[in-house]
Amino acid sequence: MTGPLRLGVNIDHVATVRNARGSGYPDPVRAALVAADHGADGITAHLREDRRHITDDDIARLSSELTVPLNLEMAATQEMLGIALRHRPHAACIVPEKREERTTEGGLDAAGQHDLLAPMVRDLGAAGIRVSLFIEPAADQIAAAIALGAPVIELHTGRYAELSGEAQVAELRRIADAAALAAKNGIEVHAGHGLTFDNVVPIAAIPQLRELNIGHFLIGEAIFDGLGPVVRRMKGLMEDAR
Repeated sequence: MTGPLRLGVNIDHVATVRNARGSGYPDPVRAALVAADHGADGITAHLREDRRHITDDDIARLSSELTVPLNLEMAATQEMLGIALRHRPHAACIVPEKREERTTEGGLDAAGQHDLLAPMVRDLGAAGIRVSLFIEPAADQIAAAIALGAPVIELHTGRYAELSGEAQVAELRRIADAAALAAKNGIEVHAGHGLTFDNVVPIAAIPQLRELNIGHFLIGEAIFDGLGPVVRRMKGLMEDAR
């Protein structure tokens, strides 16, 4: 039986707009509170090494003001591990990060970075933080997540979002197969990247998925329709898919 599907709203790009002018607004924490008031089950924020959008102060405020879980996206560095252990978010999703990228490009190579990731997964878990690995929907990456003892994975849906026609159908099948494999091995499965009103339903219909994390599209649509209505519409599409 298909279970409920949570929506995590990523508020990074509210901070992008704020930082473009070096002002104090728009406030990403305010956006997080609005999203939560309108149905978001959690808030995601990526504290990048170069602090291009979310800042350390944003994470501190989110940690103290949110009434829904905070999912901290972080690179696999000692600096980010220290920040996560200090703030103790509900969840920490380890993602690949390159300084020159516009957004996260592809999944983490969990299979090739076992020795780097193993102590981070261990230390985050010991602190009571739900550890997630942002990976490609591939069997070798899922096997690596199992070997690392990660309780959660987030499948990268960026390629699916960029494709169309039969190629998109094939990628959807790859995501569904990966979700089934991970769930069969006791891993909670999430997904995200590039999801919109137009492409979310087939992903949301995958029964093993428990959470979708969506940000850039929702913040963009909020310019026209307001963040509350946009969050409610996305949550409705997800619920209808179940």
